[in-house]
Amino acid sequence: METCSGEKASPVTQAYVRQRHAAVRPFLHEGREARRQPVIIVGGGPVGLTTALTLARYGVRSVVIEQDDGTCEGSRAICVSRRSLEIFSQLGAASALLDKGLSWRGGRSFYRDREVLHFEMPSQPGERLPPMINIQQYYVEQALLDCAEAFDSLIEIRWQSRVTGLTVLSDHVAVQIETPAGAYVAEGSWLVASDGGRSGVRDALGLSLSGTQYEGRYVIVDIEMDSERPTERYAWFDPPSNPGSTILMHKQPDNVWRIDYQVRADEDPEEAVKPENVLPRVQSHLAMIGETAPWRPLWISIYNAKCLTLERYLHGRVVFAGDAAHLVPIFGVRGMNSGVEDAFNLGWKLAFVAQGWSPLSLLDSYSDERRYAAVENMRQGAKSTEFMAPPHRGFELMRTAVLGLAGEHPGVRTLINPRQTAAIALPTSPLNLADNAGFEGGLPPGAIIQDAALAHVTADANDAPSPVQTFLGTVLGKEVTLIYFGTAAHLPHGWSREITGRQAKGQPVTVVTVLPEGTRSEMADRADGADTVRAVCGDDRFHSVYRLFDAKAGTAYLLRPDGHVLGRWRDLDRVDPALALAGVFQDDAVRCMAEGAQS
Repeated sequence: METCSGEKASPVTQAYVRQRHAAVRPFLHEGREARRQPVIIVGGGPVGLTTALTLARYGVRSVVIEQDDGTCEGSRAICVSRRSLEIFSQLGAASALLDKGLSWRGGRSFYRDREVLHFEMPSQPGERLPPMINIQQYYVEQALLDCAEAFDSLIEIRWQSRVTGLTVLSDHVAVQIETPAGAYVAEGSWLVASDGGRSGVRDALGLSLSGTQYEGRYVIVDIEMDSERPTERYAWFDPPSNPGSTILMHKQPDNVWRIDYQVRADEDPEEAVKPENVLPRVQSHLAMIGETAPWRPLWISIYNAKCLTLERYLHGRVVFAGDAAHLVPIFGVRGMNSGVEDAFNLGWKLAFVAQGWSPLSLLDSYSDERRYAAVENMRQGAKSTEFMAPPHRGFELMRTAVLGLAGEHPGVRTLINPRQTAAIALPTSPLNLADNAGFEGGLPPGAIIQDAALAHVTADANDAPSPVQTFLGTVLGKEVTLIYFGTAAHLPHGWSREITGRQAKGQPVTVVTVLPEGTRSEMADRADGADTVRAVCGDDRFHSVYRLFDAKAGTAYLLRPDGHVLGRWRDLDRVDPALALAGVFQDDAVRCMAEGAQS
């Protein structure tokens, strides 16, 4: 392999090999697919595949329509957040990503050739998942595709398939699809549009994004280079190698480095991505930071920041997710990560509606919640964008002043902080139940749970309780979960019957009882359908789970399948009214009874 310096580069070990897939046309009758699909997903990237896997967990079939013939080319979205890893863990994909990806916890910013910021993201020794990993998007897509193989009866992926038109009716969507094997029409009860920033579904419905588009452009370059530089986020402002520019740098698996640099306002975008213009700038930067190893370019692209969103993400039988619904700036890595959160939020709700467990109105909460999150992501992303690529002279002067002062005045360094993505609470969600009095801390309705160390009680060979180290995030599953903090593993009178009744109707509801450390728990004390764990208290690596939830004996938390808190109580008399009032489960009789009791 020839490098930019003319030397030989070391071969990349265990590099990704992209698989290509042929187009397949289903069985047709008079040009139409013979059966109506429960869900059609347009777009087979991380968002579409996460949606399909989430639906499959609940037994809901989907067909994924993907225009390409395989996973993406180029690194694209490379930073996977802890929240996305939590979601991928639920779907079975996290292990492969953690094995391949490079974890990191902080980064450094430089003004010219002087370091002015060293930041670290929240983390604790021994935590289950790191704050962030770097890994190319094609590895993420492949990990999700590998998981989809386990659901071959519930997930069908149709490659080289392009949507050319659609008709939205009251109870289904008819989709016109073109493939090299021939065109046809498919029908789905629901359609999820996860087909990216240039969404054809969005255009077909005559919808448009609104917001702000920034002028600053960045060239993105993947290079192969052997370097011992630690895995961190690196940023240079006005570096001597490229005066007036801003440069970002990330390490990826397979000896691949990602370099993003700002181009001048007067540069033509088509000229800016030509190798003869890109490679000298990369070489100049590498020389400046002392990287002398041979290197070669792998992929070049260009990007400009946008803060754009649809007004609503639900349009009849069509639901939008990811870049098809909103576009956020690259800074702070909120693009793919926010799309994965969209998919996980939508997946369980759409499955609950498709299975008849929940009313249609549950999907309205998806639009409300995820648009709220998109606006918050854009608010944070806009601040980072205006610092990374000042929109006018005033911002540029302010940034220069901040960078000049940051070396000697720590108080101004927060203005340089890149505001890395974090899980967004949903305090205004229509699903939230009124908060219960008596809590001085903990997690209010709409908050998202944090991982905590636990001891999972299992039976040993003699059927005696045997605690095993685990984490709260691994105990929770796909169900609506009631966490009960008690002094015994059995639930208060009546709870077990109500939970078991919902389980008998096929509704995914479960109970986790959390006992203080040292509590004696016989396996016979378990309630039907309840799991039992012990809190690990006094461990310096973690806050006690009791402190995290501001819990004491009798405290109960009701959690959604995506980990957000529905409600919490110091003394919960009945479970069913809470579930009905939250609007998660379809139960008109209980809903009317509960609403009457409240009035």
